[in-house]
Amino acid sequence: MGQDRGKYDFYIGLGLAISSSIFIGGSFILKKKGLLRLARKGSMRAGQGGHAYLKEWLWWAGLLSMGAGEAANFAAYAFAPATLVTPLGALSVLVSAVLSSYFLTERLNLHGKLGCLLSILGSTTMVIHAPQEEEISSLKHMSQKLVDPGFCVFATVVIIVALIFIFVVGPRHGQTNILVYITICSVIGALSVSCVKGLGIAIKEAIAGKNVVTNPLAWILLLFLVACVSTQINYLNKALDIFNTSLVTPIYYVFFTTSVLTCSAILFKEWEHMGTDDVIGTLAGFLTIIVGIFLLHAFKDVSISLATLAVSIRKEERQFPATNGATSLGSYELLHNDTTVDVDDREVASPFDSVSRRNGAMSSS
Repeated sequence: MGQDRGKYDFYIGLGLAISSSIFIGGSFILKKKGLLRLARKGSMRAGQGGHAYLKEWLWWAGLLSMGAGEAANFAAYAFAPATLVTPLGALSVLVSAVLSSYFLTERLNLHGKLGCLLSILGSTTMVIHAPQEEEISSLKHMSQKLVDPGFCVFATVVIIVALIFIFVVGPRHGQTNILVYITICSVIGALSVSCVKGLGIAIKEAIAGKNVVTNPLAWILLLFLVACVSTQINYLNKALDIFNTSLVTPIYYVFFTTSVLTCSAILFKEWEHMGTDDVIGTLAGFLTIIVGIFLLHAFKDVSISLATLAVSIRKEERQFPATNGATSLGSYELLHNDTTVDVDDREVASPFDSVSRRNGAMSSS
């Protein structure tokens, strides 16, 4: 019975995580559509300090969709392991990319399509090999995990690293090195996952009729969550303001997810119950998602498709005898000469300017 219940909870958490990605990915599109509609009306843009979007129903629909997605993501941690829920956050980026190609006329090139395919394959692999047994079932059990020596050492190291980056490294190199602010967000995010997981368990106990209001651990977790989320929002906004979003998004995803998987291995010890094949499968799925996200973002401004690729290959073949083996640059010239970038559709509030924080329900928009 307990094993059946564990599988039941696992699939509930999986469904919540996937629905969360769909809601959050769709919210970016709704917000962007609302902002573009305001731009066509001549209203002051959000990037210029305008707040006309507060009167646009599409923007509000996007906000409600974002809230529903974050709520589903929060609830997913009460049912499924963090090892599964966190990496599935990449699906929201995938959903945004696909929907933007249909509703915002932002073309999804060949690299983007391959990235989407790899992200789906990686997510599927992680679902197949993810641990299906929940290790923590009550706040009492959670409190025992939190005082485990291994986690205490990990949390201490994380706090020390975060403080060093905030007060020493950040003021000196934060404006020039993209990894500084992202590192702060990522290591703090690992602790926020623990708080979200504990609060999710508290909610399950409350639904079951147990009194969790008088439990001090629930309030401590809530306060820590607020502190962690506030810190992450602050430094993630700084990173997005200074550096290119197409760089911040994939790097943040990799750093944050890696931190969460490390925290999960130390605190929840979900990996101890996984076989060697499942561990390898989970890591392989995660690396596949990373490659997919990289392809989706790094080459999104390069116009390339199967048709243009075939033309480029034929042109190189024709030029090959004349150049006596020299590499032709005609393919790149062809791609750039045949492409016009629509700047208006790439301005403020692009689908990737809002970065969903999968653990702890944080987003920056």
